Amino acid sequence: MQAKRLQLPSDSDSSGRNFGNDELELISQVLQSGTLNCTKGTMVKRFEEEFASLYGARFCIAVSSGTAAIHCAIAAINPEPGDEIITTPITDMGAIAPILYQTAVPIFADVDPHTFNITAETIEPRISRRTKAIIVTHLFGNPCDMDPILDLANRHGIPVIEDACQAYFATYKGKKVGTIGTIGCFSLQQTKHMTTGEGGIIITDDPQLARRIRLFRDKAWGYGDPKPDHYFLALNYRMTELQGAVGLAQLKKVQEVVSKRQQLAAKLTELLIGLEGIEFQRVVEGATHVYWKYALRIDEKVIGKDVVQIGAALREQFGIFSAPRYVQKPAFECEVLRDARTFGSSGFPLRNNPFRDSDVIYKKDEYPGTYDALSRMLVLPWNEFYTDEHIDYIATALRQVLGRCNDGE
Repeated sequence: MQAKRLQLPSDSDSSGRNFGNDELELISQVLQSGTLNCTKGTMVKRFEEEFASLYGARFCIAVSSGTAAIHCAIAAINPEPGDEIITTPITDMGAIAPILYQTAVPIFADVDPHTFNITAETIEPRISRRTKAIIVTHLFGNPCDMDPILDLANRHGIPVIEDACQAYFATYKGKKVGTIGTIGCFSLQQTKHMTTGEGGIIITDDPQLARRIRLFRDKAWGYGDPKPDHYFLALNYRMTELQGAVGLAQLKKVQEVVSKRQQLAAKLTELLIGLEGIEFQRVVEGATHVYWKYALRIDEKVIGKDVVQIGAALREQFGIFSAPRYVQKPAFECEVLRDARTFGSSGFPLRNNPFRDSDVIYKKDEYPGTYDALSRMLVLPWNEFYTDEHIDYIATALRQVLGRCNDGE
């Protein structure tokens, strides 16, 4: 018998977001000041200082989006046209487009189909004389195995950029994700553990990189310099004071959000243990998962239905909106990369690139782990406002849907 349908809290509206008087008070202060621009205001500066303090980072720069954070990090590394940046094919395009905008080429490492992350073993064959950086993405809040990756990167003198946009306060062997590599990037988009609607954060301990990031955020204008100028080509990625105010208030809540999501995930895992045909996202030894989303691997051979069919059943029968296959396909299959739809009809920097010996071609057979992961991946919505009743409801829904699949229904 099907349980009574429940409405799950959603991070797209107030049912699953923790805005309140703290945000309203700080926003009110900004509006009363009449200063909404961070170059003259105080909220963004305070936000940067407090985030840096929480993370133990020397430098923190707040920007307008997570994509902007990745772009600033890549610009700080300063690749030459045609240089290569290794990254994952299972990620948002916002983490890849900045590579192209800096005239570099994304080179994809395969993922471990059980953790869904790239590894030192999959990165190493992709390293070439043109490799300028490695971007590791801690997918869904699950940390990559960083020690082997850093060992590999250090041997080759390659900086590591951590995409921690989904991984606030995740840890790896006692270290906060985002502080382990050369530069750490975070997103404040609507659905993240903490949010300003849109927004991003970059942290680093390198003063030269920090200066270049801060310059790139603001058209490379040297605010405070004796003779400021626009030192190089750059964009305007400044965060507004209103975003800074919301971020400052959210920062006081985010660790509790993370802890609650972890507790709820542990409960769902306990309820699902022993259910045939599923596997939990694997967490490497010494790491802590912070559950931006809760992802499962589904064995179609055992269940008898694929993840798309299971996702449809969860939606139609229980109102649970999961994301089968997450991004649906590897990034290199998206038209922008597959067909090199970049700058006009040039195809640059992927095609007709005078700084490279050949065009960039992505071969599907080089990514067995990626296709395995996506074909089995069922991503459940996740939220700190879930109650035990919600967790029981999700577990019951999965058991019923997977049970019916096993019965051939």
